[in-house]
Amino acid sequence: MLQRLATQASPVVVFLHGFPEIWYSWRHQMIAAADAGIRAIAPDYRGYGLSEVPAEPQKTTFKDLLEDLLAILDFFSISKAFIVGKDFGTRTAYFFALLHPERVSGIATLGAPYVPPGASLSSRHVSEGLYISRWQTPERAEADFERFDTKTVIRNIYILFSGAELPMAEEGKEVMDLVDQGTPLPYWFTEEDLRTYAEHYKNSGFLTPMQVPYRSLRESIDVRNVVVEVPALLIMGGKDYTLKFPGMEEYLNEKKAKDYVPNLETVFLDEGTHFVQEQFPDQVNRLLIAFFNKCQTT
Repeated sequence: MLQRLATQASPVVVFLHGFPEIWYSWRHQMIAAADAGIRAIAPDYRGYGLSEVPAEPQKTTFKDLLEDLLAILDFFSISKAFIVGKDFGTRTAYFFALLHPERVSGIATLGAPYVPPGASLSSRHVSEGLYISRWQTPERAEADFERFDTKTVIRNIYILFSGAELPMAEEGKEVMDLVDQGTPLPYWFTEEDLRTYAEHYKNSGFLTPMQVPYRSLRESIDVRNVVVEVPALLIMGGKDYTLKFPGMEEYLNEKKAKDYVPNLETVFLDEGTHFVQEQFPDQVNRLLIAFFNKCQTT
């Protein structure tokens, strides 16, 4: 966990990563937040990166991540914070707001909108070859990944998830087979970045990351009201492959998302991929800081 401090009286933001990310994926945003006088905290989820690997990774749940987030706020005596979530961090951020609305100043998410408990956009009419389907099968992803070293696995996933199409494996092929090993890294992701990710995942492995989110997507979270009232911001890359999930563009373009998040503002970065916070850090930082400031003045 890395924390950049302004003062104890400063507003606070907690950054929640997705997969295959770690706290490091927020390196640009943490500096921008601290420079704006905002305390920034970015944990590795349990079983990810530098965090302790659970004794039984296959029993890890989203509820554990929600409890961990509450524990972080309590440990630092933070009564209220902004929550920023990327990818499946969206689920953690919004479910936390449903369970603990008094602890949330506002929510910003990247790469995925809020989908209320019990609903799903990504599992309707999807192929068995979709990476989510493959990784939900116990031991299949592990066998796929074990053919490569950790650095190559992270490299392959970053290349795949930077594309505009859904990563889909043909019958008889695995997800790692989708990447031509001659394909370069995205221009904004350096070899040094890759080494940092690889070192973190060498520590944690992939057992817990496969359990949460992929094998926990159908987990039930008991909440009565699924509408989130806090101010919210969604930043999406115009070339994010998640827009190809069945129903996703309709959900966003017809503003159905506002049925569940009435105070939602959505911003598209036309050339952005699934990793907009690393690809276009300056634009994302400006949007986030403006959002935080707006929330504090309204």
